[in-house]
Amino acid sequence: MAEDVHKAPAAPTRRLTLDELVERDGQTVFELCTRLVTKHGPGLSRQAICRHPAVLEAAEPVRARRQGRHESHDLNTEPPEHIATRWLRPDTPESAP
Repeated sequence: MAEDVHKAPAAPTRRLTLDELVERDGQTVFELCTRLVTKHGPGLSRQAICRHPAVLEAAEPVRARRQGRHESHDLNTEPPEHIATRWLRPDTPESAP
């Protein structure tokens, strides 16, 4: 699972997708396709762009949320769950004397 986090942004179009979500969070796949093709030309296929949010969501750098019939994608800046539960300790209050 940990290696999936590093593999997910390996594809150039996935990196562009993440960069786009950094610029403007909360986009649908249609909005992502439109903005990426406008910025980077028609060399990006709609089919490829449509798959990337799901791959990035599975690896946890992207979070999807439903808004009526549409699904919006947001950049997830929290540490991946498997890393947080395995290596990060929850904040514990220091014991008072």
